[in-house]
Formats: sequence, C-alpha cells, structure tokens
Amino acid sequence: MENDLLAPESADQIATLCRTAIGDSLRSVTYFTRDDFEQLYLRGDLEQDADLMDFIGHEWQDFKNTQNAYSGSELGEYKFTVRAFENGYLVRVATDREGVFATTDSLTLQQYEEVATAISEILEER
Repeated sequence: MENDLLAPESADQIATLCRTAIGDSLRSVTYFTRDDFEQLYLRGDLEQDADLMDFIGHEWQDFKNTQNAYSGSELGEYKFTVRAFENGYLVRVATDREGVFATTDSLTLQQYEEVATAISEILEER
C-alpha cells in the first residue's frame, strides 16, 4: 500500500491519527488527489479488491459540486462529508488539491467531527 504520492511520514501521520481517533471501527484510510490515490490503511478482515479509483472519482467530483453548490450559504464553509452505506460509513475531508476518506463502522457524529477536524489540520499544514 505504498507509492510516491505521499511522504511516508505524512502517510503514517494520517493513518495513525485515524486509527487513534476511530479505533477498531476504522475500516480503511485513503489519501487522494485529482489524479491518483494511496490507500494508507486497510483493516485485516477486509478484502483488498475495492475499486478505489471509482471512489476517488466520485468523491473528488462530489467535493467540487458541494463546494460550488453551498458557497456563500448561511450554513458556512464546507467542513466534511459523511456517507452512510449498508455495511459502513465514509467520512471525506478535501481541499482544492487533495483529500482523505476513511471508511468506518458506525460512529457518533462527534467522532466523525473529531477525525475530520484532525485530518483537515494535517492537510492544511501540507
């Protein structure tokens, strides 16, 4: 699960942060840009056959649409997205050039907010 997209220290920092914040409910962590991705963590009981490129395409496109659609809204600036699926959840944090999504088992909204805020801080420091 390693390539040259992200420095090893940054990859470890993101994966460790998510693992610490989410614990055993963490399923996977993926870093992505417009053109590429790197899976930073995959829980041992999950199969490695997910089509992550399709996920990246949808998450990147949706981020751009969300950013434009809610710009200037009374809700304030976009912070993060949580998606619910039959077998888990996805939390996405993105900037104009990169993002991270983590898949999880069920968490509280506070836990999603905590991990999203921490990921945002890491991305802003880059």
